[in-house]
Amino acid sequence: MPIERSRAGARHLLTIPSIAAIACDSRLLRLAEEVLGCTPISFGATLFDKAPDSNWLVTWHQDTALPLVERREVKGWGPWSTKSGVQYAHAPVNALETVVGLRLHLDDSSIDNGPLRVLPGTHVDGVLSEARIHAAARDVAPVACTVARGGVLRLSPLLVHASSKVTSVRSRRVLHFEYAATRSFEEGLKLHAA
Repeated sequence: MPIERSRAGARHLLTIPSIAAIACDSRLLRLAEEVLGCTPISFGATLFDKAPDSNWLVTWHQDTALPLVERREVKGWGPWSTKSGVQYAHAPVNALETVVGLRLHLDDSSIDNGPLRVLPGTHVDGVLSEARIHAAARDVAPVACTVARGGVLRLSPLLVHASSKVTSVRSRRVLHFEYAATRSFEEGLKLHAA
């Protein structure tokens, strides 16, 4: 599958051997295993490249869509979408609880280059409606996740998060890896790895 680059970065990078090798690094696997409780399966790698000339704001949200091998109408999964040629479905909480993200920082992340911001504790409340996300953003004090170059940030896809625009000349590049406890879900749904 050819890599499609946008101003925000690129998806489906596990097809690049050097990126796949990083995803299999024992240090990253150990961090994922601590959450998943089993040998993690790498299924996604995305580059986020935020810079003064490719700058964007990300509003409060959860990462509830998972890439799947094929579309199947299964209760609790959907709506569906296609991103860079891959089928995605919004997943139920039981599937999302078997996934963890690891963000490897290629640049220092500081308060002025659009760091990830999180609402602590929101990952324990399941998949939230937009109204509940807005309420959490109003009621929970956000935390800016500043991380030094080479550092790794671990997060649940259910954690409500956002990021601001870059306000300095420094870029913020992050390789976001996704790991799962299993590749298979109910009724033949399978994670797409890319």
